[in-house]
Amino acid sequence: MPISVARHAGFCMGVRRAVDGAVKAAEEGKKIVSFGELAHNPEVIERLSSIGISVIHTVEEAAGRVVLIRSHGVSPEVTQALKRTADEVIDLTCPFVARLHDFVGRYSQDGSPVILVGQSDHPEVVGTIGFAQGPVYTVHDRREAEKLPHLERALAVSQTTFPNERWEEILPVLRSRVQDLTVQCTICTATALRQAEARELAGQVDAMLVVGGMNSANTRKLYETCKSICSRTLMVERAADIPPGFANIHSESIGITAGASTPDWSLKEVVTRMTDKEVLDQVTTEEAESSFMADVEATLVKIRPGQTVKGTVVQITEDEVCVNIGYKSDGLIKREDLVDEGVQMGDEIEVEVVKVNDGEGNVVLSQRNILNRKAFAELVEKYNNNEYVEGVGKEVVKGGLICTVNGIRAFVPASQISNRYVEKIGEFVGQTLKLKIIEMDEQKRRIVASRRAVVREEAVAKKAEAWAKLAEGEVVHGVVRRLTDFGAFVDLGGVDGLIHVTDLSWAHVKHPSEIVAPDQEVDVKILSLDTERERIQLGLKQLMPKPWDLAPEKYPAGAVVIGKVVRITTFGAFVELEPGIDGLVHISQCAATRIQKVEDAVNVGDIVDVKVLNIDPEAKRISLSIRALLEPEVAPVEEVVEEAPVYDDGEEAVAVDIEAYAAALENEEA
Repeated sequence: MPISVARHAGFCMGVRRAVDGAVKAAEEGKKIVSFGELAHNPEVIERLSSIGISVIHTVEEAAGRVVLIRSHGVSPEVTQALKRTADEVIDLTCPFVARLHDFVGRYSQDGSPVILVGQSDHPEVVGTIGFAQGPVYTVHDRREAEKLPHLERALAVSQTTFPNERWEEILPVLRSRVQDLTVQCTICTATALRQAEARELAGQVDAMLVVGGMNSANTRKLYETCKSICSRTLMVERAADIPPGFANIHSESIGITAGASTPDWSLKEVVTRMTDKEVLDQVTTEEAESSFMADVEATLVKIRPGQTVKGTVVQITEDEVCVNIGYKSDGLIKREDLVDEGVQMGDEIEVEVVKVNDGEGNVVLSQRNILNRKAFAELVEKYNNNEYVEGVGKEVVKGGLICTVNGIRAFVPASQISNRYVEKIGEFVGQTLKLKIIEMDEQKRRIVASRRAVVREEAVAKKAEAWAKLAEGEVVHGVVRRLTDFGAFVDLGGVDGLIHVTDLSWAHVKHPSEIVAPDQEVDVKILSLDTERERIQLGLKQLMPKPWDLAPEKYPAGAVVIGKVVRITTFGAFVELEPGIDGLVHISQCAATRIQKVEDAVNVGDIVDVKVLNIDPEAKRISLSIRALLEPEVAPVEEVVEEAPVYDDGEEAVAVDIEAYAAALENEEA
């Protein structure tokens, strides 16, 4: 009778890890209990009981004992309660279940809802719900999914042992109920493979045997899958449960598979019972003739030292990373052999087999050699193409800085770190730097890189791009970078231009700091460009209205305004009405009575009220009077003065208003 045994039958990685962890803890002589059945299989429970591992169902029962958290996992609240009660808690949660918990916890941090596809009363589902910080909806089939309320957003995840074909059937319904649905497939890889193989095998044989505990959800789902394809499917816990005459041992083909919680010995007993042989020639799904023991010993793949394989990260600890490579034992990578320090649960990585057995049954793996070879080849290509690379500063050494570029060490000499002298190289440790490889020794695998070359090349490119965008007469935006006595330098995005002190304001400016400050953003007009000398002349006042253009409207004859005395001469006082506009108060208009000198009436710095007598915007002159505001207006003088004299104080000549001059004569006669 041909017998076909599914390759992915029996213990999954999570259950095997939990059972092995329990046995190891029992060997240390501790008083061990498991919180709930460690595996949904009576034979496993019996064997664990025989070595002193009993089952508890309440937190109170954990007092004074070492408690094992089974592969199904528990909620954070239960974990904390166990830690407060028990002497010690050993967490044996399946890495795939822990990954599910992490997805749910992170997504629901803001209270967002989660849709959990699975059996609502299953321990894994109950524990997962405890990680949600918002509402959780559990659905088991398409019909339950159609009853969900309409949601704006939600996360869809599944029980790790949920049938993949039913998950795919439910997803379209979830998408129709949720406007923004985030889907995260959390079905265990081994579960999906087991179900797929069972489905294929059931279609090829006359009868199917599904081995596993009657209370095991994943075994029950496996049975239902096979039953839907092969009507003669039987679910048994042990070999003794197989009824006589189940199949014709001479002519019929029989397929055998097992749930994730089924131990190897139970599976072997069933096969032995069906053949009544100690050594079996069986037909597997991939090989026509391979022994059952060969399938058990090399469940998924055969490996050898130096071989490159792909695997999935299933557990991360402080010292090592556990990877499922499809072998009967998981592989371990020490932290120093791990190149990708940001590796996360569920990531698929490529590794090299260092040892098949480290003496404790573990496969020793390394990621560094493989990725180093690939990474170095990529760097050689970038070097040949004159491309930039990114590196992270790791440590300061004599003469420079060590960086890692794609996991490869590269040396950056101190002179190549910046285009300026760097006093503290340690400031670059931990920083991500854009580098250019300037030397490479492929045989010795040595790399010398430069950050200065990148800075210089980018500056040249940026300057050329900036110059190409500039044109005389245009208004551009910039940032004031530094001030000098003669002006302000403005960064225009790669090139600097100068605003001369005379182009900062229409008023007299002693120092640029009166108008602008470093890091101030300004709009400026390009007055001239000199590409050969790389000089740009900018103007700020050119974007402002000229004060004298608006003066006739702001200071018409007869208007009374406030000003500040800024300068005194022998013939009068100059009053600033606003920056750039000064008016003259003739000595005869400084007071209501005659004065010998201007200082007898006003001093520099005084704030005074003045009346505008007349204004000449073309000559930029305004005649003002303080006297007109101190006494009633004097009747006009009949005598006509044809030309006003000019008073010169040594700095500038000022034409005195005719009316003011006539008043001065009147005062002299008096």
